[in-house]
Amino acid sequence: MVAEKFDKSLTKDYALIFEDPKDEEEFFYFINSRYDIIETNDQLIIPFYINNETFFLSYAEVEKSSKTINFVPILLDGILASKGMDPWFESLESTRTGRWFLVLTVTDINNADCLDPKHLSHKSVLDTVRNLKYAYLRAS
Repeated sequence: MVAEKFDKSLTKDYALIFEDPKDEEEFFYFINSRYDIIETNDQLIIPFYINNETFFLSYAEVEKSSKTINFVPILLDGILASKGMDPWFESLESTRTGRWFLVLTVTDINNADCLDPKHLSHKSVLDTVRNLKYAYLRAS
């Protein structure tokens, strides 16, 4: 999918996006053990090669939070309020949790989006990035 559609702060490049069940920065340590990372001012770029062609992997860690409204505490506080009492369950009326996602993008030496289905190397790049994802998720 296009990264920007997943999170407005990301680029308009295509991306492989998946939920990261591991701790913060685990992906960095995993990638750092396999590739030579180039650090720029605003991102990390990881060069890799397929059939003697150079590609550059970039990634972002993005949190998506969800909010759940709990109706029973709201109802109970409503009953208490109707009797002139202060709410007791106000802190339980909603729950907020976050999930982390990794957003992987790949460009070539011309800065073209390699995960774009129109790119000539799309299939081989997508296969490589998917294999990287599976290796990361299997790693302990």
